[in-house]
Amino acid sequence: MKTLFAILLLLCTPYFAEAQFGRILDKARDRVGLGEDEVAAGLKEALEKGVTAGTEALSIEDGYYKSIYKILLPEEAQSVVTRLSSVPGFQNLEADLVERINRAAELAAGRAKPIFSNAIRSMSIRDATDILMGEDDAATRYLHRTTFDQLYLEFLPVIRESLEEVNAVDLWERAATAYNRLPMVSRVETRLDEHVTNRGLDGLFSMVEKEEYKIRTDVSARTSDLLRRVFSRQDDR
Repeated sequence: MKTLFAILLLLCTPYFAEAQFGRILDKARDRVGLGEDEVAAGLKEALEKGVTAGTEALSIEDGYYKSIYKILLPEEAQSVVTRLSSVPGFQNLEADLVERINRAAELAAGRAKPIFSNAIRSMSIRDATDILMGEDDAATRYLHRTTFDQLYLEFLPVIRESLEEVNAVDLWERAATAYNRLPMVSRVETRLDEHVTNRGLDGLFSMVEKEEYKIRTDVSARTSDLLRRVFSRQDDR
């Protein structure tokens, strides 16, 4: 009983009460001071960080070609590769095409950042707040859901241009033409540009997701005061 009384007395002392109240007040000020506009700004900063990391990592030489995001030929192209493997001029068709389509994706990735950035800037405050308190990939899923179609339409011409630049289109068209002239084969009409666009965007979104997860779970990845303040709210869920 005496011990309990002593504890209660200590809690009532001005010094202890003042210290406790100070900590509570500081925490309250931090919560009140973090407005919705700051939450939105912090989340957009995090997404910009992820986009920058993703586009820079994939746009360098071998960013796709020698990574887990390496783009392979579409399944329907395998029959072309197999049948032409012994035809002069096409013995290395698969290796040549795979390298060229990955080079095209690398060239395109470097031009994708402004497209992502415009989508991020248009995000509403309400969306940002909901995303912050959502799952670890909530921002990436939101970005994919609301921008993929637009990104595809913007990205496709860049991929086409890049495929032309690395001569992948010419090589594939010559191979497809030679294949379609063979007896007893089904005609191939594979569009490399659409395939590379889809796989290239998959890689970019995956990189953004990794960066989002890192910022949500690794305090050291929050490289600005705004990121630290905004994502500390998520930590307290």
